Amino acid sequence: MKTHKRSTSKYFKILLCISVLFPCVSAYSQSDSLTYYLEIAAKNNPSVQQKFTEYEAALQKVPQVGGLPNPELNVGVFLSPMELVAGKQVADIRLMQMFPWFGQLKNAKDEMSLMAKAKFESFREAKLQVYLDVQQSWYELQKVQQSILISEKNLEILYSLKRLSTVKFKAASNGGSSSSGSSVSRGNSSSASTASSGMSGMSGNAGTSPVQSLPVMPSNPMSSSGASGLAEIYRIQMEIGELENSISSQQNQLQTISARFNGLLNRKSQTPVQFTEKLIADSLGIVLTAVSDSMFADSPMLGMLKYEEQSLDARQQMVTKMGYPMVGVGLNYSVISKNPMSASEMNGSDMIMPMVTVTLPIYRKKYRAMQEEVRLQKVATQQGFQATTNALRTEYYEAMQLYQDAQRRMKLYDNQSDLANKSLNIMMKSFSASGAGLSDLLRIRQQTLDYETKKIEAIRDNNTSIAWIKRLTACSQIQ
Repeated sequence: MKTHKRSTSKYFKILLCISVLFPCVSAYSQSDSLTYYLEIAAKNNPSVQQKFTEYEAALQKVPQVGGLPNPELNVGVFLSPMELVAGKQVADIRLMQMFPWFGQLKNAKDEMSLMAKAKFESFREAKLQVYLDVQQSWYELQKVQQSILISEKNLEILYSLKRLSTVKFKAASNGGSSSSGSSVSRGNSSSASTASSGMSGMSGNAGTSPVQSLPVMPSNPMSSSGASGLAEIYRIQMEIGELENSISSQQNQLQTISARFNGLLNRKSQTPVQFTEKLIADSLGIVLTAVSDSMFADSPMLGMLKYEEQSLDARQQMVTKMGYPMVGVGLNYSVISKNPMSASEMNGSDMIMPMVTVTLPIYRKKYRAMQEEVRLQKVATQQGFQATTNALRTEYYEAMQLYQDAQRRMKLYDNQSDLANKSLNIMMKSFSASGAGLSDLLRIRQQTLDYETKKIEAIRDNNTSIAWIKRLTACSQIQ
């Protein structure tokens, strides 16, 4: 019956842990797939499993320290029976049970129970940290995937510009060739008329040197407009090469992040990760207030230190009682056989002797050292509690700074991206019509790419900062 109660209590604690943590999951997540992966991480992550196993192991220490010391049984057999007045003593059996000072076992059980609770808080801490790591990798995956889509969209724009520039270059080359042919024809006609007038001059003016006019040579078929058009094509090809290299680098980065994500879920690195392509900005859902210690009341790190301090209080009481005497109660049983030479009425009667034993803790130095050890451990725990509180407060300020900065950048780059897209459309139409302004067009295209990428990065930072804030407060303020 007791075993059943202990098992029920253990499972109740596990269910309580899940009920405490999984509301955080629902507040953390922005899509069903993220919730699904968080559940997998909670079940399969080795760090989380390790902490929970340590908690289960700590629970097993409670019955160990709460039990009485093992009784001592001494049996002595006389090889030659010892002659007594009322018989011969054959053997001596002694049974002794020692009892610690009153309350010492209870203090030991309290200490181990509180240490087990501290292990449970460590388990909560590991679980919340894994949730944060999974979310960070998730948002990074979405950011890289969205950046790839943006780059591919810009790559299509560059290919469109290349096609337009190629068409214009061919048109300019054909137009240059026709213009050169007309010039040659005009030059030949002029030479012919000059030769005719020269002949008539020779017939009319003898002795005068004739003016010989040289024919005009065809101009270079690579006109200035054609050279400019070819340079534009080369420049667009360079932009295409850089963008394709950037896409390849992002795809490699996507594989690396996917491997890290699968590692958090304790899966094979090559396991495909299903996620929505569009990255949506999450909302904090709380009013920003000044930092106070009550914000971290549910922090598992602080909870762990609180339980450690309470366990040291119980240990201090236990150590104090260890300096008191231990009392032992026992029984001595002497086996006596009959002595044929004895006429006593008790001849051959066994003897039973109750016994009481008391320890004398007269060496006080070790007990004083044990008490001083506990005192120093309590001071160290209190110092650690204050240091952890300061670290949580500092992290909260950093997370809030990241959140506010991301909110500002999202608004900025959303507006800048919209303006850049409008400018790009206008420049595209102008370039299609006149073929002028390629440098400005490429510059606007690069700005559009930068703004859209920075907007995605701002959304990622926004979602990551929200997950960070909720992790620091352990969802105490998130409903």
